[in-house]
Amino acid sequence: MSDDLEKRIEAAVKNPQNLGEMENADAIGTVGSADCGDMLRMWVKFKEEGGRKVIDRATFQTFGCQTAIAVASVATEMLAGKTVGEAMSMSGEDLAAPLGALPPVKIHCAQLVEGALRSALSGEAAAPVATAPTLLQSFAGPKPGNLKIVLEQKDAPSG
Repeated sequence: MSDDLEKRIEAAVKNPQNLGEMENADAIGTVGSADCGDMLRMWVKFKEEGGRKVIDRATFQTFGCQTAIAVASVATEMLAGKTVGEAMSMSGEDLAAPLGALPPVKIHCAQLVEGALRSALSGEAAAPVATAPTLLQSFAGPKPGNLKIVLEQKDAPSG
């Protein structure tokens, strides 16, 4: 990664914008997998402006790398004032643009943000907005058919 990109990512991670759950959101989208570890959830609130429905505010939570945090942070800033159509037409590359071009190994971070946004805006949230589990609860919940491994702590030998 270029030094300039690293500095922009670092700045966004040190001061992320719109981080956290949003009460009374109009839409919620989640992408990723608790099994692999990369997950991102986005909340969206709309308002009426000039006779059209636009995004008033978007927030996010993620279990992902610094680049995912940075892309989500800048993307939520960019979404304010956009219509659903305008936001849906944005690619991961568009959402990450304020940071600069991402290296190929980090493009999935922008795709994660794009996926959460599309999930929210297409109404494909896994649960109704009022009852959607938190991102942490999504990780903690039981997964049918999976093994649960519990590590026991043994007392250290005295000596």
